[in-house]
Amino acid sequence: MTRYIIDCDPGHDDAMAILYAAAHLDVVGLTTVAGNSSLENSTRNALAICTLAGLKLPVVPGLDRALIEPPLDGAYVHGATGIDGAELPAPGYDPLDRHAVDFIIETARATPGELSLIAIGPLSNVAMALRLEPRLAGWLKSIAIMGGSTTSGNRTPYAEFNIVCDPEAAAITFAAGVPLSMVGLNVTRQAGIAERHIERLRKTGGRVSAVMADLLAFYLARMQERYGTPTAAMHDPCAVIPLVRPGLITFQPLPVHIELGDGPLRGMTACDARPMRRDHDQPGASRPTNCDVAVAVDGEACVDAVIDTILGYDRP
Repeated sequence: MTRYIIDCDPGHDDAMAILYAAAHLDVVGLTTVAGNSSLENSTRNALAICTLAGLKLPVVPGLDRALIEPPLDGAYVHGATGIDGAELPAPGYDPLDRHAVDFIIETARATPGELSLIAIGPLSNVAMALRLEPRLAGWLKSIAIMGGSTTSGNRTPYAEFNIVCDPEAAAITFAAGVPLSMVGLNVTRQAGIAERHIERLRKTGGRVSAVMADLLAFYLARMQERYGTPTAAMHDPCAVIPLVRPGLITFQPLPVHIELGDGPLRGMTACDARPMRRDHDQPGASRPTNCDVAVAVDGEACVDAVIDTILGYDRP
Protein backbone atom coordinates (compact mmCIF):
# COMPACT_ATOMS: atom_id res chain seq x y z
CA MET A 1 0.00 0.00 0.00
CA THR A 2 1.35 3.40 -0.99
CA ARG A 3 0.56 6.60 0.85
CA TYR A 4 1.26 10.03 -0.59
CA ILE A 5 2.22 13.49 0.58
CA ILE A 6 1.75 16.23 -2.00
CA ASP A 7 4.35 18.97 -1.67
CA CYS A 8 2.85 21.95 -3.46
CA ASP A 9 2.60 25.71 -4.05
CA PRO A 10 -1.03 26.17 -5.19
CA GLY A 11 -1.34 27.37 -8.08
CA HIS A 12 -4.11 26.74 -10.62
CA ASP A 13 -2.56 23.51 -11.88
CA ASP A 14 -1.73 22.49 -8.31
CA ALA A 15 -5.44 22.76 -7.50
CA MET A 16 -6.23 20.35 -10.33
CA ALA A 17 -3.49 17.98 -9.18
CA ILE A 18 -4.74 18.00 -5.58
CA LEU A 19 -8.31 17.22 -6.62
CA TYR A 20 -7.18 14.48 -9.01
CA ALA A 21 -4.83 12.85 -6.51
CA ALA A 22 -7.28 13.01 -3.59
CA ALA A 23 -9.92 11.21 -5.65
CA HIS A 24 -7.67 8.32 -6.67
CA LEU A 25 -4.80 7.95 -4.18
CA ASP A 26 -4.29 7.63 -0.44
CA VAL A 27 -3.17 11.20 0.20
CA VAL A 28 -2.19 11.67 3.85
CA GLY A 29 -1.30 15.33 3.72
CA LEU A 30 -0.35 18.43 1.77
CA THR A 31 2.88 20.25 2.54
CA THR A 32 3.22 23.78 1.21
CA VAL A 33 6.20 25.75 -0.03
CA ALA A 34 6.81 29.21 -1.45
CA GLY A 35 6.79 29.09 -5.24
CA ASN A 36 3.92 30.33 -7.36
CA SER A 37 3.23 32.70 -4.48
CA SER A 38 4.28 33.25 -0.87
CA LEU A 39 4.17 30.45 1.68
CA GLU A 40 1.23 32.19 3.35
CA ASN A 41 -0.72 32.26 0.09
CA SER A 42 0.24 28.69 -0.81
CA THR A 43 -1.00 27.44 2.55
CA ARG A 44 -4.25 29.39 2.41
CA ASN A 45 -4.87 28.24 -1.17
CA ALA A 46 -4.32 24.58 -0.24
CA LEU A 47 -6.80 24.90 2.62
CA ALA A 48 -9.32 26.70 0.39
CA ILE A 49 -9.14 24.07 -2.36
CA CYS A 50 -9.67 21.30 0.17
CA THR A 51 -12.58 23.20 1.72
CA LEU A 52 -14.16 23.72 -1.71
CA ALA A 53 -14.02 20.00 -2.46
CA GLY A 54 -15.13 18.82 0.98
CA LEU A 55 -11.71 17.40 1.77
CA LYS A 56 -9.98 17.78 5.11
CA LEU A 57 -6.46 16.77 4.26
CA PRO A 58 -3.82 17.89 6.75
CA VAL A 59 -2.06 20.99 5.40
CA VAL A 60 1.41 21.68 6.77
CA PRO A 61 3.38 24.83 5.88
CA GLY A 62 7.07 24.53 5.08
CA LEU A 63 9.85 26.74 3.78
CA ASP A 64 9.10 30.32 2.79
CA ARG A 65 12.08 30.65 0.44
CA ALA A 66 14.71 28.66 -1.42
CA LEU A 67 17.75 27.20 0.32
CA ILE A 68 20.04 29.91 -1.09
CA GLU A 69 18.27 32.07 -3.66
CA PRO A 70 15.91 34.98 -2.95
CA PRO A 71 12.32 33.86 -3.54
CA LEU A 72 10.80 33.98 -7.02
CA ASP A 73 7.07 33.88 -7.70
CA GLY A 74 4.65 33.07 -10.48
CA ALA A 75 2.33 36.07 -10.19
CA TYR A 76 2.78 36.77 -13.90
CA VAL A 77 0.77 33.58 -14.55
CA HIS A 78 -1.13 32.80 -11.34
CA GLY A 79 -1.94 36.31 -10.10
CA ALA A 80 -1.23 38.07 -6.83
CA THR A 81 -2.83 35.39 -4.63
CA GLY A 82 -1.25 32.51 -6.51
CA ILE A 83 -4.69 31.33 -7.61
CA ASP A 84 -6.58 34.34 -8.98
CA GLY A 85 -9.73 34.08 -11.07
CA ALA A 86 -12.43 32.83 -8.71
CA GLU A 87 -13.77 33.45 -5.24
CA LEU A 88 -12.63 30.48 -3.22
CA PRO A 89 -14.31 29.67 0.09
CA ALA A 90 -12.62 30.74 3.29
CA PRO A 91 -10.56 27.86 4.66
CA GLY A 92 -12.77 25.65 6.80
CA TYR A 93 -9.94 24.48 9.05
CA ASP A 94 -6.45 25.47 10.13
CA PRO A 95 -3.05 24.19 9.02
CA LEU A 96 -1.24 21.86 11.37
CA ASP A 97 1.04 23.53 13.88
CA ARG A 98 4.06 21.65 12.56
CA HIS A 99 6.69 22.16 9.90
CA ALA A 100 6.39 20.44 6.54
CA VAL A 101 9.94 19.10 6.74
CA ASP A 102 9.23 17.42 10.07
CA PHE A 103 5.89 16.09 8.78
CA ILE A 104 7.59 14.45 5.80
CA ILE A 105 10.31 12.88 7.95
CA GLU A 106 7.95 11.68 10.69
CA THR A 107 5.42 10.20 8.24
CA ALA A 108 8.15 8.34 6.35
CA ARG A 109 9.71 7.08 9.58
CA ALA A 110 6.36 5.70 10.71
CA THR A 111 5.71 3.89 7.41
CA PRO A 112 9.08 3.00 5.86
CA GLY A 113 8.81 1.88 2.26
CA GLU A 114 5.17 2.95 2.00
CA LEU A 115 5.35 6.74 1.58
CA SER A 116 5.82 8.46 -1.77
CA LEU A 117 6.10 12.18 -2.35
CA ILE A 118 4.40 14.05 -5.17
CA ALA A 119 6.48 17.22 -5.55
CA ILE A 120 4.74 19.81 -7.71
CA GLY A 121 6.45 22.96 -6.46
CA PRO A 122 10.04 23.98 -5.78
CA LEU A 123 11.92 21.15 -4.07
CA SER A 124 12.98 23.15 -0.99
CA ASN A 125 10.98 21.13 1.57
CA VAL A 126 12.00 17.83 0.03
CA ALA A 127 15.70 18.68 -0.06
CA MET A 128 15.72 20.03 3.48
CA ALA A 129 14.07 16.85 4.74
CA LEU A 130 16.63 14.71 2.91
CA ARG A 131 19.48 16.70 4.43
CA LEU A 132 18.10 16.75 7.98
CA GLU A 133 17.37 13.01 8.08
CA PRO A 134 19.90 10.98 6.06
CA ARG A 135 17.77 7.84 6.47
CA LEU A 136 14.81 9.44 4.70
CA ALA A 137 16.02 8.43 1.24
CA GLY A 138 15.81 4.79 2.32
CA TRP A 139 12.38 5.20 3.88
CA LEU A 140 10.73 6.80 0.84
CA LYS A 141 9.22 4.59 -1.82
CA SER A 142 9.52 7.20 -4.59
CA ILE A 143 9.29 10.87 -5.50
CA ALA A 144 7.18 12.00 -8.47
CA ILE A 145 8.30 15.43 -9.64
CA MET A 146 6.67 17.97 -11.90
CA GLY A 147 9.60 20.03 -13.03
CA GLY A 148 12.37 20.42 -15.52
CA SER A 149 12.35 19.74 -19.23
CA THR A 150 14.23 17.75 -21.84
CA THR A 151 13.84 20.73 -24.17
CA SER A 152 13.32 24.43 -23.39
CA GLY A 153 12.38 26.07 -20.11
CA ASN A 154 9.72 28.62 -19.20
CA ARG A 155 11.09 30.89 -16.46
CA THR A 156 14.31 31.11 -18.47
CA PRO A 157 15.13 29.79 -21.95
CA TYR A 158 16.71 26.71 -20.37
CA ALA A 159 15.10 26.25 -16.95
CA GLU A 160 11.62 25.32 -15.77
CA PHE A 161 10.08 27.35 -12.93
CA ASN A 162 9.96 24.75 -10.13
CA ILE A 163 13.61 23.79 -10.63
CA VAL A 164 15.05 27.27 -11.12
CA CYS A 165 13.23 28.51 -8.01
CA ASP A 166 15.62 26.36 -5.98
CA PRO A 167 18.31 24.66 -8.08
CA GLU A 168 20.32 23.56 -5.05
CA ALA A 169 17.26 21.79 -3.64
CA ALA A 170 16.72 20.08 -6.98
CA ALA A 171 20.35 18.94 -7.08
CA ILE A 172 20.06 17.47 -3.58
CA THR A 173 16.84 15.66 -4.49
CA PHE A 174 18.12 14.23 -7.78
CA ALA A 175 21.30 12.98 -6.09
CA ALA A 176 19.58 11.40 -3.08
CA GLY A 177 19.14 7.92 -4.50
CA VAL A 178 15.34 7.84 -4.09
CA PRO A 179 13.51 6.38 -7.11
CA LEU A 180 12.50 9.49 -9.07
CA SER A 181 10.15 10.28 -11.91
CA MET A 182 10.28 13.66 -13.65
CA VAL A 183 7.44 14.99 -15.77
CA GLY A 184 8.71 18.12 -17.46
CA LEU A 185 7.59 20.81 -19.87
CA ASN A 186 8.38 18.65 -22.89
CA VAL A 187 5.37 16.53 -21.86
CA THR A 188 3.11 18.91 -19.91
CA ARG A 189 2.92 21.35 -22.82
CA GLN A 190 1.23 18.57 -24.80
CA ALA A 191 -1.56 18.25 -22.21
CA GLY A 192 -3.39 21.52 -22.71
CA ILE A 193 -6.54 22.95 -21.13
CA ALA A 194 -8.69 24.48 -23.88
CA GLU A 195 -11.92 26.47 -23.90
CA ARG A 196 -13.89 23.29 -24.59
CA HIS A 197 -12.69 21.74 -21.34
CA ILE A 198 -13.68 24.82 -19.37
CA GLU A 199 -17.11 24.87 -21.01
CA ARG A 200 -17.59 21.22 -20.16
CA LEU A 201 -17.01 22.05 -16.49
CA ARG A 202 -19.49 24.92 -16.67
CA LYS A 203 -22.24 22.98 -18.46
CA THR A 204 -22.16 19.63 -16.72
CA GLY A 205 -20.76 20.33 -13.26
CA GLY A 206 -21.87 21.92 -10.02
CA ARG A 207 -20.21 24.22 -7.51
CA VAL A 208 -16.74 22.67 -7.50
CA SER A 209 -16.67 22.48 -11.28
CA ALA A 210 -17.90 26.06 -11.64
CA VAL A 211 -15.16 27.42 -9.40
CA MET A 212 -12.54 25.35 -11.19
CA ALA A 213 -13.88 26.60 -14.54
CA ASP A 214 -13.39 30.20 -13.40
CA LEU A 215 -9.89 29.43 -12.17
CA LEU A 216 -8.95 27.69 -15.39
CA ALA A 217 -10.42 30.48 -17.52
CA PHE A 218 -8.12 32.93 -15.73
CA TYR A 219 -5.16 30.57 -16.12
CA LEU A 220 -5.84 30.04 -19.82
CA ALA A 221 -6.13 33.79 -20.45
CA ARG A 222 -2.83 34.43 -18.65
CA MET A 223 -1.05 31.67 -20.58
CA GLN A 224 -2.40 33.00 -23.88
CA GLU A 225 -1.38 36.53 -22.97
CA ARG A 226 2.13 35.59 -21.90
CA TYR A 227 3.01 32.74 -24.25
CA GLY A 228 0.54 33.07 -27.13
CA THR A 229 -0.53 29.44 -26.83
CA PRO A 230 -4.07 28.26 -27.66
CA THR A 231 -4.16 26.07 -24.53
CA ALA A 232 -2.91 26.24 -20.94
CA ALA A 233 -0.40 23.54 -20.08
CA MET A 234 -1.74 21.22 -17.39
CA HIS A 235 1.62 20.92 -15.65
CA ASP A 236 1.15 19.56 -12.14
CA PRO A 237 -1.55 16.92 -12.72
CA CYS A 238 0.83 15.24 -15.16
CA ALA A 239 3.04 14.21 -12.24
CA VAL A 240 0.06 12.46 -10.63
CA ILE A 241 -1.52 10.82 -13.66
CA PRO A 242 1.11 8.05 -14.09
CA LEU A 243 0.39 6.94 -10.52
CA VAL A 244 -3.25 6.38 -11.48
CA ARG A 245 -3.17 5.76 -15.26
CA PRO A 246 0.37 4.56 -16.01
CA GLY A 247 -0.28 4.00 -19.70
CA LEU A 248 -0.86 7.66 -20.52
CA ILE A 249 2.72 8.88 -20.07
CA THR A 250 5.86 7.10 -21.29
CA PHE A 251 9.12 7.28 -19.33
CA GLN A 252 12.76 6.66 -20.17
CA PRO A 253 15.45 6.10 -17.50
CA LEU A 254 18.10 8.81 -17.96
CA PRO A 255 20.91 10.54 -16.13
CA VAL A 256 19.68 14.01 -15.08
CA HIS A 257 22.07 16.70 -13.86
CA ILE A 258 20.96 20.03 -12.36
CA GLU A 259 22.99 23.00 -13.57
CA LEU A 260 24.08 25.11 -10.59
CA GLY A 261 26.33 27.71 -12.20
CA ASP A 262 25.54 31.42 -12.21
CA GLY A 263 25.17 31.66 -15.99
CA PRO A 264 22.15 31.36 -18.27
CA LEU A 265 21.91 27.57 -17.83
CA ARG A 266 21.28 27.79 -14.06
CA GLY A 267 18.41 25.49 -13.08
CA MET A 268 18.50 23.49 -16.30
CA THR A 269 17.73 19.76 -16.06
CA ALA A 270 20.43 18.35 -18.31
CA CYS A 271 19.07 14.99 -19.48
CA ASP A 272 21.64 12.79 -21.18
CA ALA A 273 19.74 10.81 -23.80
CA ARG A 274 22.73 9.87 -25.94
CA PRO A 275 22.69 6.25 -27.18
CA MET A 276 25.89 5.37 -25.31
CA ARG A 277 26.66 2.29 -23.28
CA ARG A 278 26.35 3.21 -19.63
CA ASP A 279 29.64 1.47 -18.81
CA HIS A 280 31.57 3.38 -21.48
CA ASP A 281 34.73 4.86 -19.98
CA GLN A 282 35.54 7.61 -22.48
CA PRO A 283 35.54 11.24 -21.29
CA GLY A 284 32.02 12.62 -21.21
CA ALA A 285 30.40 9.22 -20.82
CA SER A 286 26.93 9.26 -19.32
CA ARG A 287 26.45 9.35 -15.59
CA PRO A 288 24.40 6.51 -14.07
CA THR A 289 20.68 6.88 -14.62
CA ASN A 290 19.00 8.56 -11.66
CA CYS A 291 15.51 9.36 -12.93
CA ASP A 292 12.64 8.07 -15.03
CA VAL A 293 12.03 10.99 -17.39
CA ALA A 294 8.71 11.50 -19.16
CA VAL A 295 9.24 11.53 -22.92
CA ALA A 296 5.76 11.05 -24.45
CA VAL A 297 2.15 11.64 -23.45
CA ASP A 298 -1.43 11.12 -24.58
CA GLY A 299 -2.27 14.72 -23.78
CA GLU A 300 -5.97 14.67 -24.56
CA ALA A 301 -6.56 11.54 -22.48
CA CYS A 302 -4.72 13.13 -19.55
CA VAL A 303 -6.83 16.28 -19.66
CA ASP A 304 -10.05 14.27 -19.98
CA ALA A 305 -9.07 12.15 -16.97
CA VAL A 306 -8.60 15.23 -14.81
CA ILE A 307 -11.77 16.97 -16.02
CA ASP A 308 -13.78 13.79 -15.39
CA THR A 309 -12.39 13.65 -11.86
CA ILE A 310 -13.25 17.28 -11.11
CA LEU A 311 -16.80 16.72 -12.34
CA GLY A 312 -17.01 13.75 -9.99
CA TYR A 313 -16.78 16.05 -6.96
CA ASP A 314 -20.22 17.42 -7.85
CA ARG A 315 -21.91 14.04 -8.22
CA PRO A 316 -23.91 12.67 -5.27
